[in-house]
Amino acid sequence: MAIHRLLAFILLMISCNFYFSQDVTIKDDKVLLDGKQILKAEKINAAQYSFFSMKDDEEVLLYKYMDNETPRYVSDDYFILNFLTEKTKIESTDMAKIANFMNSKKGMEKLVRWLLKERVINHDGELNSERVAVFKDKYDENITERTLR
Repeated sequence: MAIHRLLAFILLMISCNFYFSQDVTIKDDKVLLDGKQILKAEKINAAQYSFFSMKDDEEVLLYKYMDNETPRYVSDDYFILNFLTEKTKIESTDMAKIANFMNSKKGMEKLVRWLLKERVINHDGELNSERVAVFKDKYDENITERTLR
């Protein structure tokens, strides 16, 4: 009897996970959330992506990958999320949040999922100023300011 309850509980948890998971894809320069376009995306080069608002076509987020001028030494690499409309820059070495084996499109899809999960952007692709500030407090490492050049 306990096994049946445990199995029912596990199935319930799995079904809730599928229900609340969001399908984020980038296709033809469109960021789609469950099939609905929420942002426009532009791949600038292998290390940069821009995201634009659907409302006024304004650039809201710029992603940059920085190799810290040491291409063969990856331990000092980091990424920058520049929330342009909020005038907020976040630098982080936590590559696990966005890494996806050099496929930048899949990495950017993972980035959008992360921003949705943290409620930095809503389901309409709009930035939440308060959540951007919280996101900065949680993840910003101020790499540029503490690096000697």
